[in-house]
Amino acid sequence: MQKITPFLWFDNQAEEAAKFYTSIFKNSKVGKILRYGEEVAKTSQSNRPVGSVLTIEFEIEGQKFVALNGGPLFKFNESVSFVVNCETQEEVDYFGGNSLPMAVRNRSAAGSRTNSVFRGKSPQLC
Repeated sequence: MQKITPFLWFDNQAEEAAKFYTSIFKNSKVGKILRYGEEVAKTSQSNRPVGSVLTIEFEIEGQKFVALNGGPLFKFNESVSFVVNCETQEEVDYFGGNSLPMAVRNRSAAGSRTNSVFRGKSPQLC
């Protein structure tokens, strides 16, 4: 069992973000979706409609994440970074070409590393 699960806070784009990330990584999947029920929707400060996504679990390369639609109080930003370790330049180009807001690290056969940091956010996540 994974001890720590990163939660990613979104205004209302959690499901879109989870689908975006899992579409890029081959070894990934969307998991359980928790939706706002009538009682929680009434008491929620984020004014979400009944049936809308509250949280969505997803997994990438064995790492579990949860995306939360928590409302506009906190904005999605680059204060937390994820590094994608790549074996080839083709992998770096693939992940970088998908505008991931992540750092991509390339480990060449000679053992040197080339780092590329993609700071732009995907339009799907903004």
